[in-house]
Amino acid sequence: MMFKKLVVAACVATLGTGALADGHSGKIKVGMITTLSGGGAGLGIDVRDGFLLATKGNEAIETVIEDDQRKPDIAVQLADKMIQSEKVDVMTGIIWSNLAMAVVPSATAQGKFYVSPNAGPSALAGKGCHPLYFNVAWQNDAYHEAAGKWAAENGVKSAFIMAPNYPAGQDALTGFKRGFGGDIDQEIFTQLGQTDYAAEIAQLRASDADTLFFFLPGGMGISFMKQLAGSGVEKNIVGPAFSFDQGILGAIGDAALGVKNTAHWAKDTDNPANAKFVADFQAEYGRLPSIYAAQGYDTGLLLASAVAAADVNDQDAFRAALQAAEFDSVRGSFSFAPNQHPVQDIVLREVVKEGDIVTNRTLGVAAANYSDPYGVDCQM
Repeated sequence: MMFKKLVVAACVATLGTGALADGHSGKIKVGMITTLSGGGAGLGIDVRDGFLLATKGNEAIETVIEDDQRKPDIAVQLADKMIQSEKVDVMTGIIWSNLAMAVVPSATAQGKFYVSPNAGPSALAGKGCHPLYFNVAWQNDAYHEAAGKWAAENGVKSAFIMAPNYPAGQDALTGFKRGFGGDIDQEIFTQLGQTDYAAEIAQLRASDADTLFFFLPGGMGISFMKQLAGSGVEKNIVGPAFSFDQGILGAIGDAALGVKNTAHWAKDTDNPANAKFVADFQAEYGRLPSIYAAQGYDTGLLLASAVAAADVNDQDAFRAALQAAEFDSVRGSFSFAPNQHPVQDIVLREVVKEGDIVTNRTLGVAAANYSDPYGVDCQM
């Protein structure tokens, strides 16, 4: 099997000698495996582009990029090649939790750091945590638990909930139910990659629930919302940003207006780092950034801060540099909990129209200083 590979190396000198003052080489090789073709490619493209923007011009970071095609077997093959042949120091990039579960434990067992820019399965946040595994995005439950909390506090009495049947989808509905605590009218698991939602919409039509909560990332969310809009079924909708992010809204259009969704970031997040990121991303790529781009960008900034402070060959020192998280996150407040998953605010956004562009605006904080519930089981 042939794979296309992209190698990105920066092109400016650092400190004249390429070495830091304390004597370490000040360089890392990063292996990025992400989804660049097929279903969900937009998510991987945004993570890649955000990461490359954050590390642009940084000679300390060399990045090797491969396309996993959203297939676990290919992701495993690529990871083995990167570790054994490419000799990468750090791995990153995976979007989908089933691929993360196939790759991350193997990578850390081989002594490689894995820094996740997206997938955050609960199994890796609790008992399956590892000193070499960091998540810069969120643990999978976060957005959903915050959405459930908001729903409970804002008059929702009964919810129809739906997600794909894979680790992130299972975590999603678990998180929503934990935050909501109210009546669940129906709980539906769809197929991963499903495009026809006629049966689910029929069930929703017959439901007495006053609110629909769903997690359908990428093309799944686009297909569902277009079919729902044409069905005549009307329900209040609250969901995670994965189903209402910038790349998805462009395809859904006005059908999403008014939807409330939870996220750790929005393009209007009010801090200097985010203002610079949004402007730079638009200038570089000619489009608005998504949450995936923001996560890729923060992942690049985190790695740049760590390599500037410690030698990756000294794992204890490099791990401490990652834990310190000494970078200006685009989301504002950011730190790592003891299980090396984020502590951060989850905000509530609303889908609105700005001129001809359907986008999100921030309404307020849905869950302040959120930290996932699985960390209590992490023993490191």
